[in-house]
Amino acid sequence: MPKRPKKTQRSQAQLQDFVVVTVIEDLEQAKERELLLKNNDIPAIVKPHNGDEADTPGFAVMVPEEFLDEAHVVIESQDAYDDFYDFALEDEDEDEGGFDSEFFEDEF
Repeated sequence: MPKRPKKTQRSQAQLQDFVVVTVIEDLEQAKERELLLKNNDIPAIVKPHNGDEADTPGFAVMVPEEFLDEAHVVIESQDAYDDFYDFALEDEDEDEGGFDSEFFEDEF
């Protein structure tokens, strides 16, 4: 009877099929990206990433290689969505001190 591979060997082989989508310095943000990908039916994991000269130390968000392109699209779409709302909120903050506030400052 052939020996079954140990669980750690099997999980290491599965992990080798995963590739890095992005590296994020903050664990909480990396977990948010992992959840975003999983919510879009993309298997994802977060793994500590020890950077060298070319890489940033932090946490690697990883997906199976066959999901890499889709994962990039999901992340870029979320970034564009976040940027849009950040821009909208900045405009709203600027408007608070603009025309509307002067209109209501009249004394009667």
